[in-house]
Amino acid sequence: MSDLEKKESGAVLMLTLNRPEKRNALNAELVAALKLELRMADGNDSLRAIVIRGAGKDFCSGADLESLRQISENSYEENLEDARSLGELFAMIRRVKIPVIAAVHGRALAGGCGLATACDLVVATESARFGYPEVKIGFVPAIVMAFLRRNTSEKRAFEIATQGFEFTASEAERLGLVNHVVSDDTFEEEVARYAAVYESVSRSAVIMSKKLLYEIDSLSFDDAIEAGSKANAEARMSDDCKKGIGRFLEKK
Repeated sequence: MSDLEKKESGAVLMLTLNRPEKRNALNAELVAALKLELRMADGNDSLRAIVIRGAGKDFCSGADLESLRQISENSYEENLEDARSLGELFAMIRRVKIPVIAAVHGRALAGGCGLATACDLVVATESARFGYPEVKIGFVPAIVMAFLRRNTSEKRAFEIATQGFEFTASEAERLGLVNHVVSDDTFEEEVARYAAVYESVSRSAVIMSKKLLYEIDSLSFDDAIEAGSKANAEARMSDDCKKGIGRFLEKK
């Protein structure tokens, strides 16, 4: 049985972390499998969205015990290589052209919480729990910090990263880490409905919007306006925009 299962439903790719007996803990093999599937999905022009979810009771509990044991025995260079591999996965989620949605149920802790935070969008059940408990064992939620800092305020990010507490889906929504909290009973349907939205809007417009949104993180205000102007002009020239304007004018 594969540690990562995939299924296409319409134009949506579902990637399921499939280590339920390990609470879908991340190891080198699962991280590599996720990166491979994301690369393949990025080249598939028929896809509109990607959903990452967990099998069993939890979304993802972070690193597994064997990985933690290895961390304690590795050299600095070995640990740096391993950390960069996870960082590459998180960064890849942002670089994939189409939206990547985390569907969180149960617990999303440590690296699992990082995986959810690195996704473009998060849908969570009412009973879901989030947290970065790394500081309790002398570790640091370091790789996800770039995402955490961009998703919530500086003071909230500091609190979340340094106090190690778990928090509810409702609290995560209030903090800006979750887009929507849905009933546990209707979770599957709600996630499918949420992802399917991208089948009814312009794929090219969504791709350009995602690229621009993350690109302006590193730009000055004036440069961000200029980047927006160029994206606007590029969008006007796209087939989707020309067809969309045509349909709008016909209605009028």
